[in-house]
Amino acid sequence: MERELLDQLNTWHEQDLFGLIIKRIEQIPVPDRNYDLTGHLARAYNNSARHREAIQQLKSVEEQGKWDPLWQFRLGYAYYHMALYDQALQAFEQADRLQPYDESTLEFLSSTRSKLIKMQRDRQHHLEKLAEWDQSGMQNHLRAASGSYDPSTFWEQSDYAQSSYVSSPFDESQIISTEQELGYKLPASYIQLMNVQNGGVPARTVFPTEEATSWAEDHIAISGIMGIGHIKSYSLTGEMGSRFMIEDWGYPDLGIVICDCPSAGHDVVMLDYRFCGPQGEPCVVHVDQEDDYEITYLAPSFEAFVRGLVDEETFDLDEEDED
Repeated sequence: MERELLDQLNTWHEQDLFGLIIKRIEQIPVPDRNYDLTGHLARAYNNSARHREAIQQLKSVEEQGKWDPLWQFRLGYAYYHMALYDQALQAFEQADRLQPYDESTLEFLSSTRSKLIKMQRDRQHHLEKLAEWDQSGMQNHLRAASGSYDPSTFWEQSDYAQSSYVSSPFDESQIISTEQELGYKLPASYIQLMNVQNGGVPARTVFPTEEATSWAEDHIAISGIMGIGHIKSYSLTGEMGSRFMIEDWGYPDLGIVICDCPSAGHDVVMLDYRFCGPQGEPCVVHVDQEDDYEITYLAPSFEAFVRGLVDEETFDLDEEDED
């Protein structure tokens, strides 16, 4: 019976029917699942972009798995797709020690090492920017106008924004359910902004960057900010929301997709919880699918990101001056 089940699971895997694998194994009581079934479930979770659940399964059989190169590879794969490159590297290096010269492992090792260097640099950059932001005394959760931010003029009103972004007002229960579904605590500044208007298209849609992306040499652009809800296409848990972009578009599961961009899915802005944990205050990053999901650090907090948005003509004028 077990052999038949494993054969069936492998067939479904070859057919990319990962949901069927998850459903079938989850029907089996946890005490009755052996090491092989747990590994199959973790693999299916990984292939469904449910990497946190994959890690939970793998950790539940860690004593058996730590000397198994396949267990180490699956663990590294999960951490890699959460952009936790330090932990991914440890797992891939152990997989390589246990089974040297495996092509898949070597490929991930090379990519992980280069991405880890960038991640370590971003972590240091974040600490520096966070210290600057703390000293600025600007942390009032977007309750007051300052710099480029004014709550009365922040949102641009249009039929498109109303139909695609602007969700109905929310209550505390919706905040809780959204956080539970996404697995992260929403920043207070984000909730404050959504209380002004629950999602939409900002009047200012450009954020300056210190390094180039596929969009431009010195800035990125956003199309809108997702609100709290699931009915509008561009809402946190909507049809084109955060989990959709992670599970269907392959974006790293490092937090919450908060803004879409004019590239129609080929880059996004995310709340990044890697340096603070799921309950902490996330920084804001740009993730570029066109460049192997390259992560570009933008701001130490959502509030800093909102206050840093500028008008798109800012960069058009700069280019004209250069000409």
